[in-house]
Amino acid sequence: MKIGIIGLGFVGLSFASVLASKKYSVIGVDSDSTKVSKILTGNAPFHEPGLDDTLKTALKNGLKITTEINSVVRECKLIFIAVGTPQREDGSIDLTMIKTVVREIGKNLAKTKNIPTIVVKSTVVPETTIKVILPILEKESRKKVGKGFGLITNPEFLSESNAINDTINPHVVIIGSDNDKFARAIEKFYSNFHKNVPIVKTNHQTAEMIKYANNSFLATKISFINQIATICESIPGANVDVVAKTIGLDPRIGNLFLTAGPGYGGSCLPKDVKAIINFSTKYKIKPTLLDAVEKINHQQLENIITTIKKKIGKIKNKK
Repeated sequence: MKIGIIGLGFVGLSFASVLASKKYSVIGVDSDSTKVSKILTGNAPFHEPGLDDTLKTALKNGLKITTEINSVVRECKLIFIAVGTPQREDGSIDLTMIKTVVREIGKNLAKTKNIPTIVVKSTVVPETTIKVILPILEKESRKKVGKGFGLITNPEFLSESNAINDTINPHVVIIGSDNDKFARAIEKFYSNFHKNVPIVKTNHQTAEMIKYANNSFLATKISFINQIATICESIPGANVDVVAKTIGLDPRIGNLFLTAGPGYGGSCLPKDVKAIINFSTKYKIKPTLLDAVEKINHQQLENIITTIKKKIGKIKNKK
């Protein structure tokens, strides 16, 4: 079975490289010809520990990299969409890239008898799959979901600097679908690829929401311990590291993401927290807790600057 992966960024290239290194037949697609050329040399266009070695093994095993979508739609039974959904100024996500890819898939679907399962790995807010992606696919392909193609929502949970291990050993696999036939097909694929990993089957909207709930909770833990750190700094002798380590021993809490520091950053947590806040307000829901999480995260940088000033005095002309 051939597998197509469209979008060779952090998620897509990690996934393609791991699959091909395990001798799956994979075609990777990206519209950026410069990126494609670099990947073909065995060098990832971004730094991620272990990715270059995995990519080189994948290429030796036959990983194909191209800028053309048509071969993927024509030949692959599983087509994963992993293009970016960057953030707009108001916090909402920009669906331009995913819409472009979906239109191209739909147009090529109209020209083939292949009935692929299209799997959305890109992070999208709830209802995007059924209200945005599905209508485009059906319009452009002139085919109906469940007959001419399958559609699955399958969010990814990779952490930076640990993408290869997270791809091989995920904590869970989420399958969002409204069609049991195609859900079973993707479940079979993941059952073979990941041994003893829990698989949760649900609908599209819930699968999309799980991704945002997951990242928002992690951001909440970070802001929580930073708020506790601020309080500890006002109490002579109070040590936030000991507090964090001890409460982390409680199995109801856990010790991950309880390290006080500058706050959460990276490419996912800030974007996803802002996106779910923006999404909530459109439904006239005030996400009070998430607003506070984001506010604390901004305040933490100010707190660190204040601490630095107290420790070293004047900071003018100092780096």
